Amino acid sequence: MLLKDFIPAIDVREYVQLYRIVHLQFGKEDAIPFKAYPPRPEHCLAFYPFDTEKVEYQQSGRIVENLPVVLYGQFSEVTKRMIGRQFLVFQIIFFPGALYRLLGIPSTEITNEYMDAETVFSSDIRNVNEQLFEAGDYPSMVKIGDSFVRKLISKKSSPRLVMDDAISSFLLSNIEVSIDQLAKNSCLSLRQLERKFKDRTGVNPKLYARIIRFDKAFRMKNSNPTMDWLRIAIECDYHDYQHLVRDYKDFTTLSPNAFHAIEDKAPERKFGLHEGFYK
Repeated sequence: MLLKDFIPAIDVREYVQLYRIVHLQFGKEDAIPFKAYPPRPEHCLAFYPFDTEKVEYQQSGRIVENLPVVLYGQFSEVTKRMIGRQFLVFQIIFFPGALYRLLGIPSTEITNEYMDAETVFSSDIRNVNEQLFEAGDYPSMVKIGDSFVRKLISKKSSPRLVMDDAISSFLLSNIEVSIDQLAKNSCLSLRQLERKFKDRTGVNPKLYARIIRFDKAFRMKNSNPTMDWLRIAIECDYHDYQHLVRDYKDFTTLSPNAFHAIEDKAPERKFGLHEGFYK
C-alpha cells in the first residue's frame, strides 16, 4: 500500500508541484472508514483508474460521486470522502496559478468545487485514466502524468509573471510572508494584488495564508503525534494556541483534538500511513 509524493520531470516543474499516489486495497469483509479531507493549499487533477470516490460536502451535505477524473480547486471546508475497496488515485498537484496559465479560467470558478474534469479538459482525459489503469508500476504512472502535462503546456500557456513567482514563494516559504511584502514583490497595489491573486488561487491572500498555516499545523501533528498543540502553534507562526483553535474550528468545525481523532481513523491509517509534509 502506498501514500507517496513523486517529483515531476524538470520540464514540467514550473507548473506541477508534485504527483501524489494513494493506493489502498481492502478485503471483502473490511469496514472502510471515511476520510475527512481538510482544506489544503492546492489545485488538483485527480485520476481514479479503479474505484472512484463518493464526496460529501460538510456544510451543505451535497454529494458528488462516480467521477473517474476530477478537477478541484481551492477548498475552504472539509469534505467527507468515501472510497472503494480497490482504491488508487493519481493526483497532479499544480502550483498556484498554473491552471490559470494553462487553461485561462479564473480559479474562482473552481473554488470549493469537486467537478467532472471533462467539463474543463477534453474527453481525451479518459485515455489518460485508461493508461494509468494499464500502467505496470508507479514510475510508469509518473511518466504518464509528465506526458499529459507536456501536452497541456504545448496547447496553451500564458507567460509566467512576477506575480506567479511571488505566490509560489508565499506557498513554499518557511517563514511568514506579509501581504504587503507580497504586493511589493509583485509590483502591485493591494487591490491589484487581491484581484490577480484570486484569479490564480481562487481565494484572497489573507484566506490563502490561513489555509497554508492550517495545513502546516495539520501535517505537523500527523508527523509528530506526541507534539503538544502549543508548540505546533508556535512552529506554525500562530500568535498563540487560541488562533490555531480558531482556524481548526473555522475550517473543520471541530477543535484540533476532535478533528485529529477522526483523522487517526482515516483509511490510510489502517496501513500505517499518514499525510505528513510534502516530500
